[in-house]
Amino acid sequence: EDADSQRTAFLLRKQWSLYSVTPLYRFSEAHLRDYSRLLSAFIAAEKRKGLAVEIGGELDIKVSLTCLPDLKGSDRDQAAILVQLSSRSPASPKNSEEKLLWSGWFCCVAGDELSENLPEAFTCLPLFLVNGAESYTAIVGTWFQKTFDCCFRRLALSPFNLSWMAVMWTGCKVDKPASATELVFSVPHLPHPLHISYAIHLEDAQALWDTVQKTPGELTQEEVDVFMDCLYSHFYRHFKIHLSATKLVKVSTAVASAHCDGIIKFHQSQYLTGVLMLLTELAISQIQ
Repeated sequence: EDADSQRTAFLLRKQWSLYSVTPLYRFSEAHLRDYSRLLSAFIAAEKRKGLAVEIGGELDIKVSLTCLPDLKGSDRDQAAILVQLSSRSPASPKNSEEKLLWSGWFCCVAGDELSENLPEAFTCLPLFLVNGAESYTAIVGTWFQKTFDCCFRRLALSPFNLSWMAVMWTGCKVDKPASATELVFSVPHLPHPLHISYAIHLEDAQALWDTVQKTPGELTQEEVDVFMDCLYSHFYRHFKIHLSATKLVKVSTAVASAHCDGIIKFHQSQYLTGVLMLLTELAISQIQ
């Protein structure tokens, strides 16, 4: 478990932008080193406005494609693929540490619904997470789309998705001391943006969940509705504001934080696979 957590530790406490990706055509895990060289040359060519670049030559940006075999929901899932761009200043010594510029990773956690019906030539990695400059995201995305005939789309999170996340993650027990559960709401139809932040002590949120939950280990839409209605009623009793008339735009819990724009931050390694399972499901629903 320690080895697994070390391999995925860099995923925690970073802000990741979410994308859904259609199946990759003729992608092979055995050719990651070749893909690294080709993508590196493509990035160099883009930065040099289309001038010819020798593949495998010394380039300003180094590209690395590696496997993250721990990020799987079942044996049938494709191993996650990590893409990293790094650079070293020409003035730096050759043995100096490279600077990480951009990271992105494809994954499929419990994605049987999509992968079981795919032809053999296709690889199912429907969820793509990015940390880094949008300019690099655009270049990397273009190369993957041209090379593997796939399509990327930003994965937004609806208030419905966020409410499920809030309830689901509140019910998770965490070992380490955690901050309060926070819900952020946007008030519509105003000339200037107005947000309402609603923080609930973790113990109070879990106590409420314990009264709402009917079957341990399961979560229903009725339970989500009851949990959120209780929070809304409590807020109205104190501030006379109907949160049901606003829009839920952000959820922050001990497990993870999520924003409606499709931005996620993982806080606990023990629940990483579970969060990715939910995000994989959302990504698949967008591309089907």
